Amino acid sequence: MTVDFYSFAKGIVKGVLTPFYRIQTIGIEQFPKEGGVLLCANHISNLDPPVIGITAPRPIRFMAKEELFRAPVVKTLVKSLHAFPVKRGMNDRQALRTGLEVLKQGEVLGIFPEGTRSKDGRLKKALPGVGFFALRTDAAVVPCAIVGPYRPFVPLKVVYGAPVDMAPLRARKASQKKRPITLWIISAGCWKSISGHERNRLFEASLPPPQ
Repeated sequence: MTVDFYSFAKGIVKGVLTPFYRIQTIGIEQFPKEGGVLLCANHISNLDPPVIGITAPRPIRFMAKEELFRAPVVKTLVKSLHAFPVKRGMNDRQALRTGLEVLKQGEVLGIFPEGTRSKDGRLKKALPGVGFFALRTDAAVVPCAIVGPYRPFVPLKVVYGAPVDMAPLRARKASQKKRPITLWIISAGCWKSISGHERNRLFEASLPPPQ
């Protein structure tokens, strides 16, 4: 990936958002320094992609809703940041192929397993796409938790968890269509770094690993 414009944009956005939202980054030392990474985050705001982008140590290629690519100006900006479109509500094979290629090239693929924003901050039902990528590649699977609220000068936490051990699931070729795989991934390691009160805002119940 060409990082010139990405790095330039990251510097500007970081200078604006970090002090405004008092962004705190936790667990960044666990982020893989090289190789394909599937970054799975909860989704609570349209600002999630740039916030993750400025806190992650490597450039991220996000799957972005197709609607963003319809307006010429927005399309140019989004494409310059190396995002690619995905059609929501359907099996978008082109987006899946692009995502697989990103991971196979050793880049970071950013995905919001819920597919859309959560209005109340709690984790919504997740789509099976993350399971598809996690089981079809050997990429490291890194969970990320964004804990709001997005309010001026109120601390916003971005928590990166240790890569999830996918070996047992990959070994027994677990079905990529099973939503429990998706829920397990996104609720993994990083949530341990969040206080119980904050965690309860995101989950109504604990999510066990798939059987």
